Amino acid sequence: MRESIHPAYGPSKVHCACGATWETRSTTGELHLDICSACHPFFTGKQKLMDTQGRIERFRKKYEGGIAAKKEEADKAAKAAAVAAKEAEPKAPKAEKPAKPKADKKPKAEKKPDEKN
Repeated sequence: MRESIHPAYGPSKVHCACGATWETRSTTGELHLDICSACHPFFTGKQKLMDTQGRIERFRKKYEGGIAAKKEEADKAAKAAAVAAKEAEPKAPKAEKPAKPKADKKPKAEKKPDEKN
């Protein structure tokens, strides 16, 4: 390896937002983390939502039955409008079929037995 091209690799302190602190080696002096193994849900088994700007609450408020409920209401309104329009249409009287004149029934011709020789 060439000399004097690599950064200094020395001890550094790591600070997490949960308050945990430990010492390791790094090329930087201090590290500040948002989450570590002491507070990460995968390691602790607890789910903790870090919602500092209210994004989750805003999302829930916006879609709390909004899309599904609005779609159902629109479907119901469309069906009601279709039924109302159908009821409002005047019904055309049914046209009577012209009576067919009964044809005189002709007697069936008698069949002659076939002669076989």
